[in-house]
Amino acid sequence: MIDRRRLLEGLGAAALTTAALVALASPESLGAERFSFIGRAEAQTVDMTQLMAPGALPDNVLGKADAPVTIVEYASLTCGHCAHFHETTFPVLKEKYIDTGKVKFILREFPLDIVAKAAFMLARCAGDGKYYPMTDTLFETQKNWAFTNNPAQALLAIAKQSGMTEQQFNTCLNDQKLAGDIDATAQRGAKDFGIDSTPTFFINGKKVSGALSPEELDKELAPLLAQ
Repeated sequence: MIDRRRLLEGLGAAALTTAALVALASPESLGAERFSFIGRAEAQTVDMTQLMAPGALPDNVLGKADAPVTIVEYASLTCGHCAHFHETTFPVLKEKYIDTGKVKFILREFPLDIVAKAAFMLARCAGDGKYYPMTDTLFETQKNWAFTNNPAQALLAIAKQSGMTEQQFNTCLNDQKLAGDIDATAQRGAKDFGIDSTPTFFINGKKVSGALSPEELDKELAPLLAQ
């Protein structure tokens, strides 16, 4: 089991090898919702300037830059509640709000275990315009790779389907800077914004924890879009 201290230290900001994934990941170690971060803040809203300030990694933005509502989601790719949101509510969010220019959406990395960290690294390495297609695929197929005895092999198969070679896959998981930047993104979320579970959303700065249903999403957005 990956303990909280090792997670907070970013596994020493070490790069991830396929051997490390096999050794450290198991179905028993991937109960994502169990993990938490030290240094929780209690604020229920955050300053938008602080929230949108550049971090260790550039944000991948969906939607119009001048959309009236900004949603920032902190998620883990091995989190079942995150997968449920992206399978059931996110399509509604995209069609009804993002594609119509009402919402700008940003997914930020908050991996709760080493396998989620590796998956996020692959999404970052996928290439221009492929981050969200890759994370969509990873959420949709979560049960096929996140909870297996050999997550490295399962992730390699997904990477190949996206056009990545095995050499590129290994190079990506051995990128120490990327590994450290993902750690820094998660640590900033915990320290500055009080993230201690996934998914956690900030809707124009308002903190909303837990997977939102389409109805709950509508309820949160209605007053903001009526202004």
